[in-house]
Amino acid sequence: MSYRVLFVCTGNICRSPTAEGVFRKLVADAGLADRIDIESAGTHGYHVGEPPDPRSIDAAAQRGVDISRQRARRVQDSDFERFDLILALDQGHLRHLRALRREHHRAEIRLLLDFHADQRHRDVPDPYYGGSRDFELALDLIEAAGHGLLASVQTKLR
Repeated sequence: MSYRVLFVCTGNICRSPTAEGVFRKLVADAGLADRIDIESAGTHGYHVGEPPDPRSIDAAAQRGVDISRQRARRVQDSDFERFDLILALDQGHLRHLRALRREHHRAEIRLLLDFHADQRHRDVPDPYYGGSRDFELALDLIEAAGHGLLASVQTKLR
């Protein structure tokens, strides 16, 4: 059995590729890379085909996560059937995804930070218009939620 996870932000160049990369590393470190499929996408097609923002690439690399080979894509209708879990990086993305989802779609849609131990955080702030601290904060939140997400997915794989 495999489990499929899709991370979603606006343009798929900052938060969601970072979440994909962080979670991919956590999954590989847990020895589950062959059982969990991971991708990311954007709610909008602003950057389709482009690599992640260089600041995201650099921030992730400083933590041992390589996201440089990823390319942005937009969420597609088929994603709601292909993935078991679609994770929005903020509440605006969550609303957008719920509006796209049809009754027959099987994917569960949640906020990534539902898996963060500190429930005061709901959104991963968009670092795009900020500086290096903003990218670090996004990474901190994504990494913390990633551990909770991995624990949740591991229970589903048993």
